[in-house]
Amino acid sequence: MFKWAIFFLIISLIAGAIGLSGISTFARRIAMVLFALFFLSFLALLAFAYLLGSAFEAGRTAAIISLFV
Repeated sequence: MFKWAIFFLIISLIAGAIGLSGISTFARRIAMVLFALFFLSFLALLAFAYLLGSAFEAGRTAAIISLFV
């Protein structure tokens, strides 16, 4: 997804340099939407990894405590 966002950004820059403002605006919007989706999925993945790490840590702590009880 990030690769496509960069691709459309480059298309937008080239079209803007040539003077095709309609194509440039359309490509820029597509690039912004793709980058936003990429960024949101990245944040969701980070949150999931954080929660998963907390779950593993809690399980490890419970296992250690059960050894002493």
